[in-house]
Amino acid sequence: MAKKKIKEVVSELLGDFLSENDYELYNVEFVKEVKDWFLRVYIDKVGEGEGAYISTDDCEKVSRFLSEKLDESDPIEQNYYLEVSSAGLDRTLLYEKDYERFAGKEVDVTLYKALDGKKAYSGQLVGLLNNQIVVKTGKDTIVEFPIETVAKTKLVVVF
Repeated sequence: MAKKKIKEVVSELLGDFLSENDYELYNVEFVKEVKDWFLRVYIDKVGEGEGAYISTDDCEKVSRFLSEKLDESDPIEQNYYLEVSSAGLDRTLLYEKDYERFAGKEVDVTLYKALDGKKAYSGQLVGLLNNQIVVKTGKDTIVEFPIETVAKTKLVVVF
């Protein structure tokens, strides 16, 4: 089964359940590592504020539900391990809504090719504007990266 189709199937199977429990689907990966396949499902809480984090109990709840649904519909031919986890504090920003939600937070940006001799930048995320990732890298320094030049934008965990 194609990876895109697997993402769609998982999204369909989880849709109502996630909504009813104030979760959202962050990402789905179906990958082969050495000889084993892994179906990794990343979830997040809807909204922000106190208690808006994913616990191990949340992951277990979603895993049990999804495992049962996958067993019923059996959409994946090969054997695989199911893993359900949080998107994480140091999550990769994947969607436009992530850039809106985490504006003002510290990020690390990695580029495919060097810009001004650097492939990695850190700073405060301004947002995604006109298909450009905008980051404040210094007191008065704003850097814009065309989205197609960015390999990864990841939140920085600040303690």
